[in-house]
Amino acid sequence: MGIFKLLSCEQKESIGLLQVGTFLEYFDLMLYVHIAVLLNELFFPETDPHTAALLAAFAFCSTYLMRPFGALIFGYIGDNVGRKATVVLTTMIMSMCCIIMANLPTYEQIGIAATWIVTICRIVQGFSSMGEVMSAQVYVTESTEPPVQYPAVAFITAASAAGGVAALGVAALVTTSGFDWRSAFWMGAIIALIGSMARTRLRETPEFI
Repeated sequence: MGIFKLLSCEQKESIGLLQVGTFLEYFDLMLYVHIAVLLNELFFPETDPHTAALLAAFAFCSTYLMRPFGALIFGYIGDNVGRKATVVLTTMIMSMCCIIMANLPTYEQIGIAATWIVTICRIVQGFSSMGEVMSAQVYVTESTEPPVQYPAVAFITAASAAGGVAALGVAALVTTSGFDWRSAFWMGAIIALIGSMARTRLRETPEFI
């Protein structure tokens, strides 16, 4: 788009890093959602169908229930520590949760501890995801000016949606083609870890300074 010619090389790099990071953040977040049918059998006890459904629903809904609290906490960090620190931290947290889930023994191996750990990871992921997208949007808003500011911020939201779609594609491979679900989590975790390290190259926004 011609409008992006108004951006400096540094601004383009910053927006690109934020878009990629948000894409990976929501890829990791939605990966569990799309293969929940498989993972619930591995990490939740075999009880009557109604109890199993409630446990699975709790693990799913807890992701979204914690998002307002994530916005509050990461909003505070962003306002008092910095925008850059917030976007690096949210990506790192998501990556760590994926690493834990990729290595987590199943319910059959360690019992109810597996259920609690995977649920806590889902809560932390939901906590991190809202902080990620809002912090990235604030960073872009403070780093650009109209008219380029509007599509640049919108692309952050588009990146989060694209991450969910990509997770759906990988989940389809897991559920229909026998692709190892642990490898899927490792893939998301490693790329997100690289993305968080790349984000350390960002400079703090002029408005925050």
